[in-house]
Amino acid sequence: MKDPAVCRLETSAQDLWELALNELQLQVTRPNYETWLKDTIGLRFDNGSFVVGAPNDFATEWLSTKLRPLIAKTLTGIIGHPVEVTFQLLGSYPEAAPANGPLFKPETAPPPPPPPLPLPRLNERYTFERFIVGHENRLAHAASLAVANKPSGVYNPLFIYGGTGLGKTHLLHAIGHRAWSNHHRVLYVTAEQFTNQFVTSIAQGRTEEFRAKYRHVDILLIDDIQFLAGKERTQEEFFYTFNDLHAASGQLVISSDRSPRLISLLEDRLRSRFEWGLIADIQPPALETRLAILTTKAAELQQEVNPDVLHLLAQRCHNNIRELEGSLNRIVAFARLLRAAITLELAAEALAPVSPSPEKPHPTPQAVLDVVAQYFDLAAPALTGRSRAKEIAEARHIAMYLLREDAHQRVTEIASLLGGRDHSTVIYGLRKIDNVLTTDPQFTRQIGEIRTLLIA
Repeated sequence: MKDPAVCRLETSAQDLWELALNELQLQVTRPNYETWLKDTIGLRFDNGSFVVGAPNDFATEWLSTKLRPLIAKTLTGIIGHPVEVTFQLLGSYPEAAPANGPLFKPETAPPPPPPPLPLPRLNERYTFERFIVGHENRLAHAASLAVANKPSGVYNPLFIYGGTGLGKTHLLHAIGHRAWSNHHRVLYVTAEQFTNQFVTSIAQGRTEEFRAKYRHVDILLIDDIQFLAGKERTQEEFFYTFNDLHAASGQLVISSDRSPRLISLLEDRLRSRFEWGLIADIQPPALETRLAILTTKAAELQQEVNPDVLHLLAQRCHNNIRELEGSLNRIVAFARLLRAAITLELAAEALAPVSPSPEKPHPTPQAVLDVVAQYFDLAAPALTGRSRAKEIAEARHIAMYLLREDAHQRVTEIASLLGGRDHSTVIYGLRKIDNVLTTDPQFTRQIGEIRTLLIA
């Protein structure tokens, strides 16, 4: 004889669905439940097929693509055998009645669907085809391409960091273009825009609309995330946005001017989530990369430029691609206005009023030693001591490299600074670092993070 409770469940799809909702409420985040599941209805259950009614087309599509497996698993556990779940817009079949219960007619009108997502605001020039790949950005480029072609794969989130004007925004826009062309819903904003829109939504009592906008996309691209530092309420909102998107297999791509561990006043729970996926850095472009960027830019401008002029620009602008391209734009415009050929003399004249960005002062040798010790959580004397422990030796070799490259110390001076070592020991350490930097992205990332601390 069947359990009376089971018999009762078999007579009403809505009763079954109420039980399922009670379980689902514990398995998804509260915002997901409130947005997608709260206003749904059990319509029909017959021959292993369960039909769920949703208030709008957007909810129907989202439930079908994101939550169908979880819902089917939950209903299967309640009913005791496999269930095929489908989703139907409420009111789309007014004549139909549930097979095991009366037609459910909601007393109030269903809430309006979320506003349609507009075309993403992306710079048409920032595509993968226009991105110049060099050793300094190879990892970030490859990861961005992988994410654009297959969102929510192994790199979720993808966190890209590097200095100003090195191509982070270009890569985010390129991901957006490629994903949009593959029919994914894409949203690109800066962290400042996210903050301003969140504040406005609170002031206007439209937080649910704000959440619907950011949590109902396939790919969320957030630029300059360091802007959230110190903004506790906004960080909390972004934390829940991150969780909801990630749980629903949405892809997040985040950029910053520094790695997550170096963003001060950032909550640990956010920092840890940024480290879930892949962290890729972008270093300043080498001379060869700068020349390739200028050559490509000249071709886009349909302007023939003397190679000597390109070399002049490449030597003049080291650390900022925007500044590099801006200088070429200025020279080309100057030449066209004067209807003159681009020569070294004309280039010098065009650039004369524009001084290159002032070089930051070199760090002192002691600052290098202090920051390296701080980064590796070592006592400062450990770098100058005689210990050959692996972690201390690696930190000491990095200190040698930065003393040479950033503090501009000679080998003999480095040897003296590190406890009076033999200069051949320093040469060995420098060669080791030079070799590792060409093969180990993690090592390159460490150097970049330490340099960030040096200029902070």
